[in-house]
Amino acid sequence: MFRGFAENRKIQRGRQPSRSDYARELLSSMRTVGVYAVVTLAILVGRETGVILMKVQPASAWTIAWQFVLIVLAHDAWFYWAHRAMHHKRLFRAAHLHHHKSRTPTPWTAYSFTMTEAVIEVAFVPVFLALTSMLGIAYAGFAILFFIWHQMIRNVMAHAGSELFPAGWVDNPWTGWIATTTHHDLHHSSGHNYGFYFTWWDRWMGTEHPRYRETFREVTTRGRAAGPAAEPAG
Repeated sequence: MFRGFAENRKIQRGRQPSRSDYARELLSSMRTVGVYAVVTLAILVGRETGVILMKVQPASAWTIAWQFVLIVLAHDAWFYWAHRAMHHKRLFRAAHLHHHKSRTPTPWTAYSFTMTEAVIEVAFVPVFLALTSMLGIAYAGFAILFFIWHQMIRNVMAHAGSELFPAGWVDNPWTGWIATTTHHDLHHSSGHNYGFYFTWWDRWMGTEHPRYRETFREVTTRGRAAGPAAEPAG
């Protein structure tokens, strides 16, 4: 059933990732995990030395909630501007070209980075925590944990290759500002759309793909219409 849904909702029809794409993505994702592990150890050292204020004991739900929202908003801004910078002709080949070898994204594409890009991506967390620590804000461990889970899930969703959000999402004022799978898939196939969680920065800076909403509507309508006929294939 899910297989039929994924095929019906496939954003780039007629294009499939190759075995070499999967192998490249898997190997570079393992390298990214190594970089992230080293930075995580650096954060823990920073906590032990007092450079980073981070509480591991339980915090109130309100504290976790506002800290989670703050770090997500800050990361969305970091991602947009770091992403645009990596598309500059002086940085693209060294930092970001490897990620864009995946013209047809798969979940493995999510962390398929060069070491340079992996450092740029993961640097947000220690920089953010160091800055908030300078302001006397001790971040709750659960707020950071929930942020990491959220970041990983949204990253994999953005590279799923099939639209996972429901029809009407982009036309609803309550949800239209949350980026969909199509939003980032268009970035891989034809440029534009540098944002991550939200569409705000792309709208404000004029970098949103002109056919984003039209493409989303086409993909979700097609999937809804073809869904029942494709179910037996799953």
